[in-house]
Amino acid sequence: MSVELNHTIVLARDNRESAEFLAHVLGLETGPEWGPFVPLTLSNDVTLDFATVDHEVPLQHYAFLISEEEFDQVFRRVQDAGITYFADPHGKRPGEINHNDGGRGMYFHDPAGHGMEVITRPYGSGGS
Repeated sequence: MSVELNHTIVLARDNRESAEFLAHVLGLETGPEWGPFVPLTLSNDVTLDFATVDHEVPLQHYAFLISEEEFDQVFRRVQDAGITYFADPHGKRPGEINHNDGGRGMYFHDPAGHGMEVITRPYGSGGS
C-alpha cells in the first residue's frame, strides 16, 4: 500500500498574508488562488492550502525538513525580517537555534500564530 499526504488546510486570519509569509521564509512561491485557498506546494508535492476563517484560529504545528544549505538561507531570511525564533517549542530559548540529532533547527510563529519549525535532521536520526 502506498499512502502519501497530498494536501492539508491551514487556517489563517488572512490566507494571503500567511501563505506569503511562509513562502518568503522558506524561499518558495505561492500558487494561484483556488477557490478560498492560497496554495503553497512543498518540494515533495504536498500542498498547504491556506484558508481565511472568521473565527479564532486554533494553534497548529508544522515542521519542515530542509538541507543545511537551505537552513542557512531560511535562517538569514528570518533574521532579516526580524522574526522572533526559538531553539525550543516552548519559546524558552529565544534567539537561539538547536542542534538536535546533530543537525540544526528553530521554531517561529506565522501571522496566524501557528508554530512553524525547520529542521535539518529528522528527530531520532542520531547525532550528538
